[in-house]
Amino acid sequence: MRDMCRLAAYLGPEIPLGELVLAPPHGLVRQALAPRELRHASLNADGFGFGWYAPDDEPAVYLSTLPIWSDPNLGALARSLRADLWLAFVRAATPGQRVCVANTQPFHDDALLFVHNGFVREFATRVRPALRRALVPEIEAHIEGTTDSEYLFALLRQVLHEDADLTMEEALRETVARVARWADGAPALLNLVVADGECLYALRHAVGEPCPSLYYTTDDERFPEGQLVASEPLTDAGYWRPVPEHHVLVLDPEQPPELVPL
Repeated sequence: MRDMCRLAAYLGPEIPLGELVLAPPHGLVRQALAPRELRHASLNADGFGFGWYAPDDEPAVYLSTLPIWSDPNLGALARSLRADLWLAFVRAATPGQRVCVANTQPFHDDALLFVHNGFVREFATRVRPALRRALVPEIEAHIEGTTDSEYLFALLRQVLHEDADLTMEEALRETVARVARWADGAPALLNLVVADGECLYALRHAVGEPCPSLYYTTDDERFPEGQLVASEPLTDAGYWRPVPEHHVLVLDPEQPPELVPL
């Protein structure tokens, strides 16, 4: 297992997709080829995806099993797709996990977009059996792939299903608490980013391991009035600050960034 994958998310005035994934000097294409802070891998070549909200306000995604630098559709999509919220991801697959569309992030339901950077060690033997027992049938039926990441998304939705009054910060706290309890001492890297159509929520967290890298900015000159979070700074690092470990970062278009401890 390894602290794999890189992610980037944007909230702000409408921009073309390419401004997030292609144009920055250390955008996701560069992070896929030459990541700076990936501890146990050198490439993110096992597919990529991005998500946004369509005119009907429901999530839409584009998923590919190709490396991000070799997908022939990306250039045209990057020029033509525009949105005020983007969530993008490049993958380094955990050994034993198939490279297929079903295992490619972002995941979504009819309201949320979700990505996970990390792993849950002993997932198949310790965590997945308990997690599946906790899911209502309609949430379990939505699972199409085999990754721990997709199961984490299902668990988050289960937590929200059990108590609709929870804030997203509270739901993320409960989600990772259950994972830690079921893992029973096994390490887990749990950087999670969730979009609900209005806000971004980014958790930097780990159990038994150092947290994967995660940064945010609200004053990068390349993104006027934009708020961003990424595994590694997309531009000059002077604009970016690390998300504190074991905190949820809340990015709201109407409020300054908020950091909520677990």
